[in-house]
Amino acid sequence: MAKSGFVSASSITGMRKKILYLDDVNFNLIALKKALEAHYEIYLADSTNKMFKILEKITPDMIVLDVNMPDMDGYEVIKKLKSETQYKEIPVIFMTCNSDKQSVVKGLSLGAAAYVVKPFNPIKLIEVINNQFLPKQLSKKPAKNDFNPNVLVVDDMGTMLRTIHHALHDKYNVFLLSKSDVVIDFLLSNKPDIILLDYLMPGLSGFDLIPRIRALAGYKDIPIIIITTEGTIQNVSDAIARGASDFIVKPFDIKELNFKVEKLIRLYKSKREDDENDFLLN
Repeated sequence: MAKSGFVSASSITGMRKKILYLDDVNFNLIALKKALEAHYEIYLADSTNKMFKILEKITPDMIVLDVNMPDMDGYEVIKKLKSETQYKEIPVIFMTCNSDKQSVVKGLSLGAAAYVVKPFNPIKLIEVINNQFLPKQLSKKPAKNDFNPNVLVVDDMGTMLRTIHHALHDKYNVFLLSKSDVVIDFLLSNKPDIILLDYLMPGLSGFDLIPRIRALAGYKDIPIIIITTEGTIQNVSDAIARGASDFIVKPFDIKELNFKVEKLIRLYKSKREDDENDFLLN
């Protein structure tokens, strides 16, 4: 067991999950195997051809892909996996040196469950992998009579809007805005239950929008999550000081996004119910 106190999915269930890792660099294959073999059953492939040969023999619980491959890059691999019935439900994680925003967004928009940048932290990687094996109760659609929250997402990148919409639309009514200067007008005629703001946008930034949103009637307590690649300690502190409820750094884990959105909406709903009860009692 790692000294950090981390408990893997394998130790909880008693079953070792199968992880298939594709990378053309032998050092990376060895490093990942060494980091994960105590927790998972690891299968290694140094080419896409070998990967698909392995898939003919076993069905892994997860596939970890490098992006930069000589025969077929990771983006083409995930497209192929997601297009075939027997593979499309297997969670895919990208692990690559490509840390630019466009690469991250492209990977997530193609259906990746998470995006990990090399060199990886073994404990963090295990945490990301283990998140994909959590129970899926939260993925169920709400019943017709259940609370059906509205989520507003503001980001100037269409691919990121589509990625977040794909992650949330099964459980929420998702509204997408690509321009920050129309947010206030939207909020004057629509009332979401949570707002997700990109930090860096043309015109008003997410940080600029937070105090303006908080100043609107009825928006003092609404949850606001800042989503950005600029995850410095200073930025996190500034976001919270301006009134953000939480902060998610890109590339983000889709299950982490769902968890935080649901948690904040539940807290917001509970507070509204308490306020309504206090009003009736008084």
